[in-house]
Amino acid sequence: MTGLVPTLSSRISWRLNLLHKTTQYVTIRAFKALRIPSRPVLPPLSSAFPLNSSPPRLVSSYSNKSAAVQMQNPLSSDDNLVILGIETSCDDTAAAVVRSSGEILSQVVSSQADLLARYGGVAPKMAEQAHAQVIDQVVQEALDKAQLTEMDLTAVAVTIGPGLSLCLRVGVQKARKIAGRLNLPIVGVHHMEAHALVARLVEKKLQFPFLALLISGGHNLLVLARDLGHYIQLGTTVDDAIGEAYDKTAKWLGLDMRRSGGPAIEELAHEGDAEAVKFRVPMKQHKDCNFSYAGLKNQVRLEIEAQSINAEIPISSTSSEDRGARANIAASFQRVAVLHLEEKCQRAIEWALKIEPSVKYLVASGGVASNKFVRSRLNQVVERNALQLLCPPPSLCTDNGVMIAWTGVEHFRVGRYDPPPPANEPEDAQLDLRPRWPLGEEYAEGRSDARSMRKARIHQSLTSLIQASLLEQPKPTV
Repeated sequence: MTGLVPTLSSRISWRLNLLHKTTQYVTIRAFKALRIPSRPVLPPLSSAFPLNSSPPRLVSSYSNKSAAVQMQNPLSSDDNLVILGIETSCDDTAAAVVRSSGEILSQVVSSQADLLARYGGVAPKMAEQAHAQVIDQVVQEALDKAQLTEMDLTAVAVTIGPGLSLCLRVGVQKARKIAGRLNLPIVGVHHMEAHALVARLVEKKLQFPFLALLISGGHNLLVLARDLGHYIQLGTTVDDAIGEAYDKTAKWLGLDMRRSGGPAIEELAHEGDAEAVKFRVPMKQHKDCNFSYAGLKNQVRLEIEAQSINAEIPISSTSSEDRGARANIAASFQRVAVLHLEEKCQRAIEWALKIEPSVKYLVASGGVASNKFVRSRLNQVVERNALQLLCPPPSLCTDNGVMIAWTGVEHFRVGRYDPPPPANEPEDAQLDLRPRWPLGEEYAEGRSDARSMRKARIHQSLTSLIQASLLEQPKPTV
């Protein structure tokens, strides 16, 4: 466990050791390292959080809110921080290099589309092997496209959760190897926070607080982002996410899964009648912001069986009549799936404005937010409420290294990072992976007693850990 739970002495010795480095970016780090101890510093993490609470890897030292604002200035004014971001939480291997000015120096993604098509979804063990085969190449290509070497990096950011633990491990091991070899700080990133924060890279005017809808194959989240690392969960899924429903519907309709289910359903839906099949909108009786797509999936499956549609026959080989039936199901499914989003977003906007009246934006991010139909319907919701919709470009909605690197920039600026891991860390070292890791604390009115939600809360939320550490900060001396 040495090096996995840093101590105060290890932080100090690491910062002093930076003075022996000579490269440009290490010199920058060393200069800032001398200034960082002037802020209040937490006790060792092992005392701040019991070992069984498994402190997050991104936590190193925190300041209280006012001190954090004061300390942001010398860091945020430096546009030459260079962060490598690594993402392997699910089925894409991604890396990117981003400058703290917001300049994207490179972005590389290796897709597992063929595996998705072969297995009809993500097979964790196969996904892990695919990550392991390409991770070195993807990271090196990101550096080459940025025309940099590892020596030019300021820090390494990597997804530590949520996601598939087998897949997360590949990225974390790679990040720790680079950071250990080059004596670089490392920032552990929450995958869903990264989806939300990448909008701040795209749109510089986006300030806290804002509302975020994060929708993907494994997640449905409505969160109020009050500040960096401070999120209120207004709603989440009690079973399946919308992306899972898209993927399963596409598979049952015999669509080409190499682009994933979302794009395939959206394309076919253009040919169909969205009112042809009267699917029921989920959770109409629940006056909260939580989602459920398991029931809608079941409705679709029963309709496909009732119409005797054979998924073994690909849509490219079917009759025009059968294709029309499939298109009607796709369009009807998409209408109801997105209507469910609309209704929950409307209530979330009302709740968010009650908590933070200054909210002006709804950020929609995650793979499903690439869907043009989803965007157009959400835009109508925000316009009715005098808000604005912000969506990252599709390449930054799906899983990518840019969002990880940028989140690393945001946290690094306020001193939330870990010292370098050991240069000779063994392959079987115990790593802090968080496959189920809530982003924020549940809003009281939106709290659900659903069994699946209780089961999912394995780790303390990112927000609760950060807020607890702020309370542990000693008061700054006047």
